[in-house]
Amino acid sequence: MIIITASKGQIDVTTSDTPSLLFASLALAPELLDTIQSLDYQTMTPIQAQSLPVILQGQDILAQAKTGSGKTAAFAIGILQQLDIRNYQTQALVLCPTRELADQVSKEMRQLARAMPNTNILTLCGGKPMGPQLASLERNPHIVVGTPGRILKHLEKGTLQLDALKILVLDEADRMLDMGFQDEISSIIQRVPEQRQTLLFSATYPDGIKAISQSIQNKPVDIRIESLHDDVKIKQVFYEIEKNQRDKTLIALLQHYQPEACVVFCNRKQQCQEVADELNRHGFHALALHGDLDQRDRDEVLVRFANKSTSILTATDVAARGLDIKDLPAVIIYEVSPDPEIHIHRIGRTGRAGNEGLALSLFTPSEAAKIIAIEEYQKTPAHIEDASSLTASEDFSLEPAMDTLCIAGGRKDKVRAGDILGALTANNSISGNQIGKIDIFDKVAYVAVEHDVARQALKMLSEGKIKGRKFRVRRL
Repeated sequence: MIIITASKGQIDVTTSDTPSLLFASLALAPELLDTIQSLDYQTMTPIQAQSLPVILQGQDILAQAKTGSGKTAAFAIGILQQLDIRNYQTQALVLCPTRELADQVSKEMRQLARAMPNTNILTLCGGKPMGPQLASLERNPHIVVGTPGRILKHLEKGTLQLDALKILVLDEADRMLDMGFQDEISSIIQRVPEQRQTLLFSATYPDGIKAISQSIQNKPVDIRIESLHDDVKIKQVFYEIEKNQRDKTLIALLQHYQPEACVVFCNRKQQCQEVADELNRHGFHALALHGDLDQRDRDEVLVRFANKSTSILTATDVAARGLDIKDLPAVIIYEVSPDPEIHIHRIGRTGRAGNEGLALSLFTPSEAAKIIAIEEYQKTPAHIEDASSLTASEDFSLEPAMDTLCIAGGRKDKVRAGDILGALTANNSISGNQIGKIDIFDKVAYVAVEHDVARQALKMLSEGKIKGRKFRVRRL
């Protein structure tokens, strides 16, 4: 087995040659390289530099890399390069632990495949009706991305055929094991061809990962990106508090540091909603993301946070998997996790893409052992401050800069982002720079607009037409 490691972004390779960090150094199709360049992917991240050449050679890999390392692009580019577009059979299957991550993976793959005409990528997840999925499967997707439960259900019904499968990807395999998907994964493996390439990505390396790799992979190349977060990029501060002071200190943190946006991590679903409710009572704008939300509500919460129409997201770890916010200024750990690796995942949501980040953690004296475990894992002492040092500005509140409008028409209605942008800017009363992120789903679309023009934008879309048709529009 070949083991390749990297630490703090510096590549340390046990083989003789260090790979080039330029995508252009890879033997990729010209249209795929053009798309990569158009997406401003200039150089490869450590996980991409180590895994992509191996993937393109058709070898199995067992890769350990933290959230935000660029692993999705690594396996997506590998799949698209090896895809036979003329063969209308499912050639690649990507298994993800959550619907959010599956949606994110599909979105990134579609972006990378946009210069490859007729590439059919289908997302199959639970929480959505089977009917539309059955209809989509009749069109023989080249690539399927989904959660284990729903994928297995389609395989059992015979509605998903994997006889021509060439590449199987298990993304965030550790989380799938944590969520109890091992039986489903085993059943899926029994229904795919033995002759295939298997790519296994995991943020951590528990014993279960090694066992599943040994059972489903053929001489995998072991790649480990041991990148603890750089203290220069992420400022970590721990605050010791009394048990009944969490909410008060959380509000003081927000008033003291005044981040434009932040994620507050909670350990339990009920706690997650309670914290969001408490923040809203104190004049902040917070939404909760947890497993009890139905799919549409989860989509709306993620969209509103990503497009800056809500300032604070309270989230559990499972719900936050797949959350891709590139410029998140801060995270707050409302209650420290007993697992130091989970703590590293949490703080890794901030300080991405070269930006500086802020990670603030609350702990009680009875949780001191958790802080010691984090210190040992990070190999650096925790910076602990007294909550009394916080200077709260009583009149400060996090008001989002944008509002979100929801349009009852989406991809199935041939609605595109350009159509919505054109409808909003048609009479020049709203400028393009007052319009933010536009998200298109199958049957619904969301557009962020500046708060000051939200009422006007709602009226324009409600009374006007998009692509020659009238759609119901509401303000979230």
